[in-house]
Amino acid sequence: MVTRLNAITREIRSMNMNQATVPALNVAESVSFYRKLGLLQIVDSEHYARFECPDGDATFSIHLADESEFRVGAAIYFEHEELDVLCSRLKDEGLEFTQMPRDESWLWREAWLNDPAGNSICLFWAGDNRKNPPWRVKE
Repeated sequence: MVTRLNAITREIRSMNMNQATVPALNVAESVSFYRKLGLLQIVDSEHYARFECPDGDATFSIHLADESEFRVGAAIYFEHEELDVLCSRLKDEGLEFTQMPRDESWLWREAWLNDPAGNSICLFWAGDNRKNPPWRVKE
């Protein structure tokens, strides 16, 4: 099964995750939160905002959601090499963490918080272990 999946993956190597969108109950409040995280805002409207990640080509956006359609279920991960310094700065700016940076058994250092709409945000540093953990599946 893994061999078949690897073959399929090789056929679509040009695919790249470049955009994630999460719901927001208050766009202005969410914009402020993500700007504090260091994202660069590139689109601004009443119902939608898009950001560039400072490193790489990925973009991230928020869209205004009606409370009746709002469901929190995804976790968004942002990697930062100086995780502890970043979290300390964000805490000083008033952001509340549900978990400050901690080394995990899967070899990532993670901190967790929620954006104003309740979306789960993980700030982490994994280095080479993000894509090449010791238990990576061999091709």
